[in-house]
Amino acid sequence: MRNPFRETDLPFGIPDFADIRTEDYRPAFERAFADHRAEIAAIAGERSDPTFDNTIAALERSGSALRRVEAVFWNLVGTDADEGLQAIERDMAPVTARHYLEIATNTALFARIDRLFEARAGLGLDAEQLRVLERTHKNFVRAGAKLDSAGQRRLTEIIERLAVLSTLFSQNVLAEVAEYGLVLESEDDLAGLPESLRASAARTAQEKGHRGKHVITLARSDYETFMQFSTRRDLRETLFRAWTMRGESGGITDNSLIMSEIIALRDERAKLLGYGTFADYKLDDTMAKTAGHVRGLLHGVWQPARARANDERTKLQAKANEEGANFDIAAHDWRFYSEKVRKETHAFDEAELKPYLQLDNMIAAAFYTATQLFGLQFSEVRSLPLYHPDLRAFDVRDRNGKHLALFLGDYFARPSKRGGAWMSGFRTQQKLEGDIRPIVVNVMNFAKPPEGRPALLSLDDARTLFHEFGHGLHGMLSDVTYPLISGTGVAGDFVELPSQLYERWLLRPEILGKFALHAETGEPMPAAFIERLLQSRHFNQGFATVEYCASAFVDMDLHLVSKPGHLDVVGFERATLARIDMPDAITMRHRTPHFSHIFAGDGYAAGYYSYLWSELLDADAFAAFEETGNVFDPELAQRLYAKIYSAGGRQDPAEAYIAFRGRMPTIEPLLTKRGLA
Repeated sequence: MRNPFRETDLPFGIPDFADIRTEDYRPAFERAFADHRAEIAAIAGERSDPTFDNTIAALERSGSALRRVEAVFWNLVGTDADEGLQAIERDMAPVTARHYLEIATNTALFARIDRLFEARAGLGLDAEQLRVLERTHKNFVRAGAKLDSAGQRRLTEIIERLAVLSTLFSQNVLAEVAEYGLVLESEDDLAGLPESLRASAARTAQEKGHRGKHVITLARSDYETFMQFSTRRDLRETLFRAWTMRGESGGITDNSLIMSEIIALRDERAKLLGYGTFADYKLDDTMAKTAGHVRGLLHGVWQPARARANDERTKLQAKANEEGANFDIAAHDWRFYSEKVRKETHAFDEAELKPYLQLDNMIAAAFYTATQLFGLQFSEVRSLPLYHPDLRAFDVRDRNGKHLALFLGDYFARPSKRGGAWMSGFRTQQKLEGDIRPIVVNVMNFAKPPEGRPALLSLDDARTLFHEFGHGLHGMLSDVTYPLISGTGVAGDFVELPSQLYERWLLRPEILGKFALHAETGEPMPAAFIERLLQSRHFNQGFATVEYCASAFVDMDLHLVSKPGHLDVVGFERATLARIDMPDAITMRHRTPHFSHIFAGDGYAAGYYSYLWSELLDADAFAAFEETGNVFDPELAQRLYAKIYSAGGRQDPAEAYIAFRGRMPTIEPLLTKRGLA
């Protein structure tokens, strides 16, 4: 029987993408589900007493065929979705959810796990084995293993329905983004736009059948650059409305009813499992633990951020008035006038900065940082059959030349790719079945330049590249035995620490001076320019912090509602923003109708705060490097590798952080980092 998802003989064990057809997925899933069910039945039906090896390790070894199919399918759904894949996604999402829930609620299987858990102190397990046993037991309990049969049936119905709804939510947002294009008809429409955006917009227009014109998409890099530089206030408002109204069209792609049902089902799920709200359920398995701790952090940052944002708006209004404006600064004006103020106060603007931030050089900068910190070596592999021509592959080796990982970079926006940026993988590191090395992918949505021209990044783009590469390193450097705790298999509010910490090296003079080379002249960024850039790093931080915190408040408040019924989520969003006194010239970074972090799956539901929680950690962690006087301090870098990047979920995150830093973090470095102290 044809099986293109088998383990391949291709270099690095990469999937044979060229041999995989759309019609292969359904039979491959069915076969893999059947194999996995048989493996689970064998573990649950084992006649001998449960041991770590015949139950927990066996559970970790099971499902390898399914993991291979899932890795290819779910990654390509995010990066190269067509109608065929989306139809399969709609069908497979509930089936997959049901499959894993059936395992989690297998009474005989859980009885074996529970016996081991109760006897864990006398089993002679090492620290990693004990952690895997405890995590496995907790995961089963949180998935409903202790519910009665009626409760388990209802939980299955909820999980299946949530899988369907999350898929529809994601596909609706993707459809609206793919369909939209702001067509710029004339030179007047292009007023103020930098050459890099003009070039990419011309290329997009040609692809969309608007030859000789320019088209701006809803890719974040397009949107933010246009909002910064377009002198056409009417077009900025048009694009802003399209951006903020994604998922709220009123048509077949409107997400209003989907969001309401998701919130209600999550609440019911939490109550079935014995929690007061979905937020209580999610936070029980995090560092933060309670909504009170989360709100304490958010409020501790919100008040100084809001005050700073109001000061920033006053300066923007003064600049607009100086130019003869007869309007109050609105949300679609903020980026435009802040760019003008930045240029005046710090003697540079983004248009001046972009030529120094070439994509290829920023990739090299991210690699160089990893070399300096961890001794990694990167070499591009050009002969691999990859899933898209834009993809790039790199062989990653340690300082002794040993292969560690295959790293894939998927950098450019395209209609088939969902928005945003993320890290994922086609294979996870483990040592349970040999030394299995990971295949990690970073996905971005940068504007693709015309043929022969370099891709130029905004500062936010460059930060995103470093951020996702930090996630990538968390997966590539993983050095554990069991898949459950490999790489990014850590608490949701700890997983952003390696990524956000890695961003800190981007703006170091040691990096900019070496890799920020002008696209036309090849000259390095002048030292005086670097100094101005560093001095400006707190610029507009009131705005950035407010737009982020507003999204985090709305997310947390939504999931603290008990018995929400048919909740008007957009109305609830407005009420929450009113309660926190949201500045009217700033909008949420992610409005609810397109808030994929919390509605396209529940990974960040009641967890969007985790970026700030992790920033509390990363600001304190980077302060440790600054205290040494060497941001590549070898001893500290080795401790960072051993306790954070390579450790996966081997230990409790608080214990892991203390093992690195010697203590828990304080808030002062976070406020200083954002210029809010």
